[in-house]
Amino acid sequence: MSNHLETVREHKQIDLACEGVEVSDIFFQDNKKNERCIQVLYGRESLSLKMSYFIGADWLVKNQQAIYVAPKINNSVQEVDYLGMLQSCLTHGSIAKNTKDLYYIKLNEPFIEIDQQMDLLTPLLIMQFLQILKSLVKKGLKQSYYKVERNLNSRIKGKVLIAHNIKKNVVRNKVTNTFCSYEEFGLDSIENRVLKHTLSFVRRYLSQYPEYLGSMKYLIDYCTPTFESVSDEVNLHELKAVKRNSFYKEYQEALKLSKIILKRFGYHISEIQHSTVEKILVPPFWIDMSKLFELYILGLLKDKYGDKILYQAEGTYGEPDYLLVDDIEPIIIDAKYRPIYQEDKNVNTFIIKDIRQISGYARDVGILDKLGYHTVEEQSSSVVSCVVIYTDQDEGDKLPNSLTAGKSIKGFTKFYKVPISVPVLKNQTAE
Repeated sequence: MSNHLETVREHKQIDLACEGVEVSDIFFQDNKKNERCIQVLYGRESLSLKMSYFIGADWLVKNQQAIYVAPKINNSVQEVDYLGMLQSCLTHGSIAKNTKDLYYIKLNEPFIEIDQQMDLLTPLLIMQFLQILKSLVKKGLKQSYYKVERNLNSRIKGKVLIAHNIKKNVVRNKVTNTFCSYEEFGLDSIENRVLKHTLSFVRRYLSQYPEYLGSMKYLIDYCTPTFESVSDEVNLHELKAVKRNSFYKEYQEALKLSKIILKRFGYHISEIQHSTVEKILVPPFWIDMSKLFELYILGLLKDKYGDKILYQAEGTYGEPDYLLVDDIEPIIIDAKYRPIYQEDKNVNTFIIKDIRQISGYARDVGILDKLGYHTVEEQSSSVVSCVVIYTDQDEGDKLPNSLTAGKSIKGFTKFYKVPISVPVLKNQTAE
């Protein structure tokens, strides 16, 4: 398969020569939240594409014209290390459950041919899979009943498989053998076999791409010994009959990722190509960098404040990104992956829509109650500090000792901006 690929970086707008062909807006998760990955702007004699905060690859014209959006920081020659951001936040096991809406994959659409180094999807899926698998291993693999078929000697167990028994025993005059089907209880269930099979795929993939292996090898080494007594033979159709267990909630997400990873490689480990291969095929996909930045900041806040941080606490009106529940200084915190906050350090830059949104949270009685203001009198007399954390590569990668000791947003009471840099890839330059 060959397709024309247009390459651009996030936040940018480009003109596109696409005469006689209709191009439509591309939405994240099929327009469920009206979030545009790419907005099409029609002029009288021109067509422009406006990128948002999503990276990935998709079809502009199916099977003809594709587009690839790279993870670049605005006004920077460096490329965002999105995998490093994900790895950083996933060190907190509680954050893994919030990655459901981090990406969107169109597995049923034609695959797109891209350069191997453009493959943003596979490393992300593998990193997430290994982190969830680590959580499963730490808790202990689930034991359950599973069906086995064996040729038993001098005994019968379960159900005799007549056809198999005739073929393997009767015609060969093995009169003491009986081919039976029965259930056993242990670790060798279909779920654990699928996970081990996926782990084999992951190990093979990472062996071909050492640039990713270094950051994930410890996860593989941690998980592999646990699956020693589990078979690697799988039949994915058997998964449909598996019942969910509320005690092992991570299994559902891990198996979902397993199916995506296995389908990505056509279910055959031989499809994992050598690192010298320049072109690969990937399904259309999108990664929400705004969501990733939000989770990255959550990890940093958890590192600093621990359980004092509440993520997306539900109020009467909405859900702020984070609450710092502190007896001395409770704070409402919002993460903004918006270039405007770093564009000019000498100007009081902000987006009034963001200020209004966060101000609404600061007046939400449900949010105030979670921050410790329980009575009407407390809620009426309190002005809660509000903080916007945004990206700025000229700043450090650590949160300050006090979130409210930084730059205040002029014109608003107790509003502050906190810049922070995100990980970037070394020796990478923007086009």
